[in-house]
Amino acid sequence: MKLRNSRVLITGATGGLGQAIARGIGARGAALVLTGRRRELLDELAAELGARAIVSDLSWRAEVDRLAREAVAAEVDVLIANAGLPATGVLTELSSEQIDRMLEVNLRAPMMLAHALAPGMIARGRGHMVFISSLSGKVASPASAIYSATKFGLRGFALGIREDLRPHGVGVSTVLPGFISGAGMFADAGVELPRGAGTRPPEDVAAAVIRAIERNRAEIEVAPAGLRVGAALATLAPQLAAAVSRRMGSERLAAELAEGQREKR
Repeated sequence: MKLRNSRVLITGATGGLGQAIARGIGARGAALVLTGRRRELLDELAAELGARAIVSDLSWRAEVDRLAREAVAAEVDVLIANAGLPATGVLTELSSEQIDRMLEVNLRAPMMLAHALAPGMIARGRGHMVFISSLSGKVASPASAIYSATKFGLRGFALGIREDLRPHGVGVSTVLPGFISGAGMFADAGVELPRGAGTRPPEDVAAAVIRAIERNRAEIEVAPAGLRVGAALATLAPQLAAAVSRRMGSERLAAELAEGQREKR
């Protein structure tokens, strides 16, 4: 579908990826509704892009319900579910409260927003939903069981509702970034990648989101070729892929990521 003059809701707009996506979508002539937890950053971005800002913490169900009501009232045509928590850490080191919060933000909130917005899109016979998953939605790694669970789940949800909504003219896409430079959870943790892992800039994620909407793509991976090949191997031979990943230092990297993201759980 065309983005010009469409009404687009972007969650997690105050993060580095969210800002890149918002600027990319705004440049296509869409009317933006931006949401995030940090009011000052959100208001600044909204002023820059001529967007509407809604402060919302998606770890609280009442906040998700309020955002859903406002999005329905605004007749949002496109949902870009970008908000997410790192959700890293060994399972036995996480509290039940931390696990609940990870599940609420990364999985339940996008599902409930989709649930609220789908009827209006169906009635209008147009619309699109984009879910920002991760290559961790295809490949599990140490110290990230909950994160992988949410990203695998988000990917499965998107593929399922894509079939449900297809007859009604509503598209659904999943974008799966790998390591992103200068923005996002990996960049915020400040860890050093193994040689050859490679990164992509946040603008590439924004471009993938636009391509997914305009071409109704089911999935787009945003990562260098080596990581995409590794993800494909992991889906076919997970035990072999895990062994290769360990030899390349996945356990060290996972521990450093978990430590770097500890305060954001």
